Amino acid sequence: MCGIFGYAGSKRSAADAVLEGLQRLDYRGYDSWGIGVVERNLHVEKKVGTVGRTTALPKSPIGIGHTRWATHGAVTATNAHPHYSSDRSFILAHNGIAENADAIKTTLQSEGYRFSTQTDTESIVRLIEKKRSKKLDLSEAVRSAFKELTGRNTIIVLATDGDIVAARNGSPLVIGFGSKSSEVYFSSDIFSCAPHVEEYIVLDNGQMATYRKGIVSVFDIQTGKKIRAVREKNLLRDVSVNKGKYAHFMLKEIHEAPFVVQQVTKENARKYRGLALAVKRAPRVYCIGSGTAGAAAAQIAYYLRVYGNIPATALIGAEATDYRNLIGPKDVLIAPSQSGETADVLEVLELAKKRGATIASFVNMPGSMMTRLSDYPFMAHAGPEICVMSTKIFVSQIAWGYLVAKAVQGALPEGIRRLKKTASHINVLLSDTAYMSEIARHGKRMSRNKHIFLLGKAQNLQIIKEGMVKMIEGAYIHAHAIAAGDLKHYAITLMEPGVSVIALVSDDDVKSDTLNAIHEVRARGAEVFGIAPQKEKGFTHYLHVPDGGETSAIINVVPLQLLAYSMAVALNNNVDKPRNIAKSVTVK
Repeated sequence: MCGIFGYAGSKRSAADAVLEGLQRLDYRGYDSWGIGVVERNLHVEKKVGTVGRTTALPKSPIGIGHTRWATHGAVTATNAHPHYSSDRSFILAHNGIAENADAIKTTLQSEGYRFSTQTDTESIVRLIEKKRSKKLDLSEAVRSAFKELTGRNTIIVLATDGDIVAARNGSPLVIGFGSKSSEVYFSSDIFSCAPHVEEYIVLDNGQMATYRKGIVSVFDIQTGKKIRAVREKNLLRDVSVNKGKYAHFMLKEIHEAPFVVQQVTKENARKYRGLALAVKRAPRVYCIGSGTAGAAAAQIAYYLRVYGNIPATALIGAEATDYRNLIGPKDVLIAPSQSGETADVLEVLELAKKRGATIASFVNMPGSMMTRLSDYPFMAHAGPEICVMSTKIFVSQIAWGYLVAKAVQGALPEGIRRLKKTASHINVLLSDTAYMSEIARHGKRMSRNKHIFLLGKAQNLQIIKEGMVKMIEGAYIHAHAIAAGDLKHYAITLMEPGVSVIALVSDDDVKSDTLNAIHEVRARGAEVFGIAPQKEKGFTHYLHVPDGGETSAIINVVPLQLLAYSMAVALNNNVDKPRNIAKSVTVK
């Protein structure tokens, strides 16, 4: 969940280069941050809060940094990374969770090692110290210590002599190379250093890299043998990472929904048909994700059931334990993800791969582990999504899932035509300033509520769940998505005057069921904000959306995202960086 960045070269000040990289990585965690550089000795600056704009560190050609999402230990400067070794001969930054850190700490304390932080990371530092005491050089000490860690971890170490050692098992790490061979970047993603690198290497699990006097070498952690790492061309150098005319990245990224839908329609039709054939042949099909991607996975499963006649099952990554023994050869697992590095999903995919299952993924981050695991890797090509709350990528994921289902149905060209029309519908909504102002007014009004309920059915069920997620994430308001048909079985007890309900209604075969649920909540005094192609009896407030037929859900999610955005703005919350969450969840 944290971000790691490193720089070695002569073109830039390392402190400035690392600071810029951390600013691009702080979507991965922004509780605290720190930078360390070598200038005769190691110098470290650590602070609580989001990544700053300046640093007082001395000029140096080599440095590493870290932006933190706290897992072990309070949010303090002491617990921030990088952490010094006891003799201050090296510093270390860490992304992941060392699951056996407490056991390591207990053993090392019994041997006289002292600890000064609450972090699991310090156990790694002290373990490396112990290995070095046996006359191992730094890279061998790191390799030996890393082999003893359990859990998904990536570390980067900087020594006083300017050597860098990085090791990966689970959490991502890329190594970028600038136009001059002497300039090297280490990072948790390629976007953070993309403007400065021409090629990059993605470390795989179980690999480590060393930087010494301008030379980068890659090794197998278990054997210590050198590996010939393949460099990939950086195709993202010109990708823009700025808000442009928009007040927040979230608003900008919502406005990019038509673009990402169009991108989905441009994918090679043979890839869709190849995956469709695997899906049709599979004994079982699972769609898996977490958080927003979990809602997307469930929507993809819905499309496969309805249009592909495939009994697809939706799974939440962290809650898939009871399915693990059921996944077998020839099963297909479909995984949508922004980062492609979600730890709990990867754990299931890795198990499925070992059992001979087929993996398909739809990922926005180049070089991700999920993509590398996949038999059918698809890329979103949606550009960077900086706001921690995912908006355009969710739209992209469910649009892609719809096309996969249409390919299974044998109606891919029809699906593409429908999606292109959908992109046009969304563009019309987002271009209407009066419409945008209307949503902002509704959002401001709803921001005064402590509880909001959302109603939907069939194609809109996962959409209201995603609306719920966005309102919780951005407005810090309790929101509860209710399947319209299930309302009378429990949540009807909460309906009374003063309660606000958002209802999605589409012109489909379950419309009357949704309207019945609306009448039930209105009869008990609740107010209903209806989002529908036409105003219906029972709506207290109404917002128009075009009728998209099969793709109505893809259109309907956009006003919900805008409502959540407007609520967050009205409450003066940090829209792009909501409290306590990170965008890329690389720990379980």
